[in-house]
Amino acid sequence: MGNAELWSIHVHPVKAFRGLAPRQAVVEPWGLAGDRRWALIDDGGKVVTQRQEPRLALAAAELLPGGGLRLSAPGCEPITVAVPEPRATVTIDVLGDKVEAVPADPAAHAWAGAHLGADVRLVHLDDPATRRPVDPDHALPGETVSFADGYPLLLTTVSSLDALNSLVSRGPNAEEGPLPMDRFRPSVVVAGTPAWAEDDWSRVAIGEVAFRVAKACRRCVVTTTDQATARRGKEPLYTLGRHRRFADGLVFGQNLVPESTGTIRVGDPVTVLG
Repeated sequence: MGNAELWSIHVHPVKAFRGLAPRQAVVEPWGLAGDRRWALIDDGGKVVTQRQEPRLALAAAELLPGGGLRLSAPGCEPITVAVPEPRATVTIDVLGDKVEAVPADPAAHAWAGAHLGADVRLVHLDDPATRRPVDPDHALPGETVSFADGYPLLLTTVSSLDALNSLVSRGPNAEEGPLPMDRFRPSVVVAGTPAWAEDDWSRVAIGEVAFRVAKACRRCVVTTTDQATARRGKEPLYTLGRHRRFADGLVFGQNLVPESTGTIRVGDPVTVLG
């Protein structure tokens, strides 16, 4: 595969908020440390994502020592949110999964509600080791995941985005391209591979950490959301529908489950193990 390397790392402390791009991250069994341990829920207990509220793209969350957050968004005063003390959990719905979570301080609910103009609450995943199993159709016993859509990490590649953008540029929505990688909200981005090579991987190592490739990532309307403006277009779903339609749906990227733990760093070599 040549000199493939880890191009970038992305951590999203609050599900659906803007991400961070650290130079290194600790890989835990359920994902990158600090990734998607928080989420917003509506008055019915369902997790709120950019599918329903594209304006979540404009909200940012900075990770604080100990797992707390500093939240900011246009027109809102920033707020610091501490990890909630152990208390009674509430049952929430994460894309059909029933998961126990701990509500944050009421001030955090009010802040998020003011940003969205909706009745929402901020919740924290207190025990990622036990709360939510990975989809049993694509998991090994005991594998768990945070508030991510379904799997601990999502891998994308620079070359595949370049190939996709080339297809977009020749299509009817060329003015929407080139699309940036943040449309796909990956955990790790790899450079130095042929376009679409990741389709054939079953195991991969990033530096010292090994991962199992669980399944391809089916893409949704969130990818059409400009992460800087929260406005939606037609791409990349139009082009994925013409060129990347598989049994799983419209595919871009691969879902990973860690086989080991450790620290990954930008520039680490990426090795295909199978």
